[in-house]
Amino acid sequence: MLIVPRLPCINLGIISLSFSQSTDTGDYYPEGYDRDAISFEEGMGGSQAMMGGDRGGPALPGMENLGADAVMMGGIEQAEDIPEGMEFIMSSVPDGQFEMTVAASSSGSDLELDIAPVCMTFEDYFAGFTADSHPSFSVSPAVGRMDRRGGEPTALTITCAPKGQAGSFEAGLVINLPEDNSKICYKIIANVF
Repeated sequence: MLIVPRLPCINLGIISLSFSQSTDTGDYYPEGYDRDAISFEEGMGGSQAMMGGDRGGPALPGMENLGADAVMMGGIEQAEDIPEGMEFIMSSVPDGQFEMTVAASSSGSDLELDIAPVCMTFEDYFAGFTADSHPSFSVSPAVGRMDRRGGEPTALTITCAPKGQAGSFEAGLVINLPEDNSKICYKIIANVF
């Protein structure tokens, strides 16, 4: 007979794992946390969402009383006059040309121009005519603030008042944008009969 010493028993069976919902919550959840208490849609708008149409405070905290009784300090001041010594010099190639017809016996005629903004920010502009332009031309408004690129165009009115003279009058309209160090130039021709 063969005698085999008795060895400790090692169970090499298959380990079965089962997954079930645990009632234990991790350390990062508060006591009594119920993960099913919050619906899927809640919080979808982020921190700026309007819950029920009221966020419970002003749109800009600290600005509740900004109204008729508020005092505004500083800000950007718009120029009112053409600066002393500003020159209106036409570029070698104008950005466009416009023609108008005017009766010599009339008090004048207007040409409406919509100038598309070309700068990245709001920009003060100064409009005037070159020194060799016919004196019957004027522009209004000569000073203003142009919108930024992609914004509303600036409306300028060119007036030609010939005062009884006839002929072909020419002018060079220059719109200086000094902060951007650029200008917009148009050739204006008035056929006065």
